[in-house]
Amino acid sequence: MRRCRVSFEQAGLPLILRLTPFSQPDDLDDRLAAMHWHRFDPADVMVLPSLDGFGEPGSSERLTPLSAADYAALIGALRRSSVEEITGHARRLEEASVRHQAFKLERDGVLLACGQVAIDPGPAGTSVGGMAGLFDIFTPEDQRGRGHGHRLCAALLAQARLQGATTAYLQVGAENDAAQRLYARLGFLQAYRYHYRSDDPRAWA
Repeated sequence: MRRCRVSFEQAGLPLILRLTPFSQPDDLDDRLAAMHWHRFDPADVMVLPSLDGFGEPGSSERLTPLSAADYAALIGALRRSSVEEITGHARRLEEASVRHQAFKLERDGVLLACGQVAIDPGPAGTSVGGMAGLFDIFTPEDQRGRGHGHRLCAALLAQARLQGATTAYLQVGAENDAAQRLYARLGFLQAYRYHYRSDDPRAWA
């Protein structure tokens, strides 16, 4: 813990620990709670066991691919991110070990939703298919409640299936009821829940 804190302090960052059912030692979360470390941002990891049934979508909406820089700029503007945050996001996407493919769903030039899919291929020399991860699924506020997020995710999963993926996963806030319902309709199931703890108020401010 001391080594971690020194590294974070040198970077000017609050020390944050992510706690999952697999964290070691087994009682780490209880220890941190006893030390009055604040618990925040619970989230679910969800999995989709099969991509069967996700075919090429047919609709009036247009799925447009975006470069890492263009996607970071788009999602950054929607979230009112700073220039530094947008630049850092683009760099992380460009340097990711698994390529992130970004898309926007639009109709008549109007943005309906946007998101990314990253496909991790199965082990070489086996019959195991790849796994697709959905990231940064976002629907502009004035377009919510119209099914655009569902259609975008279905289109991304169709893209993943065409590229050899057979299963999928994502992470979603445990308290994001609308997104939880959307992903459940697509067939995603909860795999496990995690949360964060920190003793620095900057972490959850």
